Amino acid sequence: MNDTVTPEPNPVEPPNGPDTTIPIVVYVLLLAGIATGGLTSLIGVVIAYVYRGKGPEWLDEHYRFQIRTFWISLVYFLLAGILTLIAIGFVLWLVVVVWLVIRCVKGIKALQAKHAPDNVDTWLF
Repeated sequence: MNDTVTPEPNPVEPPNGPDTTIPIVVYVLLLAGIATGGLTSLIGVVIAYVYRGKGPEWLDEHYRFQIRTFWISLVYFLLAGILTLIAIGFVLWLVVVVWLVIRCVKGIKALQAKHAPDNVDTWLF
């Protein structure tokens, strides 16, 4: 009778690196928030909060970038909404949409290159 226990293999990171599907989905949800009035953005930020801290550092930086993008865009859209009373808000709303698209595209490009996004702490791009 053999009483030796075979150790379970250690989880090994896939050869191509960690799965980036969830961060891509979050970026798409942030972008879809433009058409859904922010509903999908809210779902995306919840997903980013849930998955934050469960991957390598560069991937966690993407989740942090997405969370900051959500909150900063919320501030910008609220400001643009208030300023619609003096008509400049309509122009600012368009500027915020362009800002959001650029920020998400930058994040997706960095994600595909398997590195953290640049300037995570900035309020601009």
